[in-house]
Amino acid sequence: MRLEGSGLHCIRGGREVFAGLDFSIGGGEALLITGRNGAGKSTLLRVIAGLVRLAGGRLTLSDGDLESTVAEQAHYLGHLDALKPSLTVDENLRFWAQYLGNVGSSADRIDAALSAVGLSALADLPAAYLSAGQRRRLSIARLLVVRRPVWLLDEPTSALDTAGQNLFEGVMRDHLTGGGIIIAATHMPLGIEARELRMGGAR
Repeated sequence: MRLEGSGLHCIRGGREVFAGLDFSIGGGEALLITGRNGAGKSTLLRVIAGLVRLAGGRLTLSDGDLESTVAEQAHYLGHLDALKPSLTVDENLRFWAQYLGNVGSSADRIDAALSAVGLSALADLPAAYLSAGQRRRLSIARLLVVRRPVWLLDEPTSALDTAGQNLFEGVMRDHLTGGGIIIAATHMPLGIEARELRMGGAR
């Protein structure tokens, strides 16, 4: 599997964010997007996730699902934790499993995801009562409930303490070992081996 971007050009609000951007990353590899604020790091992730339209260029995922778009084969973990506070931790994961098209996610799959992020004991607690770090862990669990080969991570360790960061490192390593792809924009070290894509200065 290989994800490639060729000649990517993005314009937002009449302003060119980046142009002529190329990258290539294979299964089992991680790519760290770096650069100053405003360089377009988050925008690139959102382009790959299908949330921002390209003005030019091409994205391709070889050896993926030929009937699905790149965005449909990617998980996007942004700055905000997309959780419903009135639902329990378990119910939030079930909601995302259904929303992402995996209605048949078993209880065992959800239990395994909660265990992987250290939230098993809080499965029946409404998300409104979670701390910031626990909310981030629940968002990470969403990556595990529905399997998608490409993970797009925007400052993924925000709000995580040292224990949470160590736990997430293990989750990422498992994804890479299974042939997955990780593209992350962060100012903090992720604790995994990654190539670097340096984006231009602020525009």
